[in-house]
Amino acid sequence: MHVFVTGGTGQTGPTVVAELLAAGHTVTGLARSEAAAARVESLGATPHRGSLDDLDSLRGGAEAADGVLHMAYGGDYADPDDLIRRDRAAIEALGHALTGSGRPLVSTSGTLVTRAGRVSTEQDAPDPDSVAAFRIAGEQACLGFADLGVRSSVVRLAPTVHGPCDYGFVPALIAAARRAGVSAYIGDGANRWPAVHRADAASLFRLALEKAPAGSVLHGVGESAITIKSIAEQIARMLDIPTASLTLEQASEHLGNPFLARFFSLDVPVSSEHTQALLGWTPEHATLLEDLKTGDYFTPEASIRAEEIWLPRHGSHQHSQR
Repeated sequence: MHVFVTGGTGQTGPTVVAELLAAGHTVTGLARSEAAAARVESLGATPHRGSLDDLDSLRGGAEAADGVLHMAYGGDYADPDDLIRRDRAAIEALGHALTGSGRPLVSTSGTLVTRAGRVSTEQDAPDPDSVAAFRIAGEQACLGFADLGVRSSVVRLAPTVHGPCDYGFVPALIAAARRAGVSAYIGDGANRWPAVHRADAASLFRLALEKAPAGSVLHGVGESAITIKSIAEQIARMLDIPTASLTLEQASEHLGNPFLARFFSLDVPVSSEHTQALLGWTPEHATLLEDLKTGDYFTPEASIRAEEIWLPRHGSHQHSQR
């Protein structure tokens, strides 16, 4: 299969591209700059110049492919309406290029669209009051193409997709612990958080392209319910510092970012049992706590990355979905 990929140079993208190539597929990757084009070529893929806002380039890439994997997501996070508009427009451009062909379109969302406080499944509708409600319109746009002759599916990734050079939420916890000399959690820390190893997420994306039925919602979750306290305790062990329980207000100051404090206060366990049974997907790589022990999370470079991403602001930056 020849696959057109958006977000191929982001945090998860290179691992996904490698997974597709190893399985015998060929890949064309959207590239919005010369540097991105060079990065796409270095991964063994062919660059396709364009951007999320260049809808003609998206349509052209999709029309020339046997399937499309959409992982890119970008814009100003202080303007959710703009995020929604850009993502929906990109998905609609990709989907219309595939209409009536039976070819696959796999789009990316996050498990944080589900209702907090219970174990959510693939069958659960997204919650319009969720912290990630801005991803719902993209999900619905993609799944709507299942009625238009497109084998469309959505992969909801866990909020933590861990692996080398991670610049997501967990590195922000580590950076805050280094700054404060204490590894913190909110309240009793019993709130639950899903995670998946990046290599397992990559294999799920490949399987979705190859055989997910039209209209499928898939959960990219290797671990359903890791407590935030257990993450904080592992960080404390690695840094040889104490743990501490904080209020939400204290956590906002500790993390230097109220947005992060709200995220880490959520109880958002998620099941992927249906996804695993449907596609024969078996997460097999390191758990999050194992990765914290043996990975690169505690290198100086990791802390610098986290500080650059999360301390100044959580606004305008282009995300390629983790």
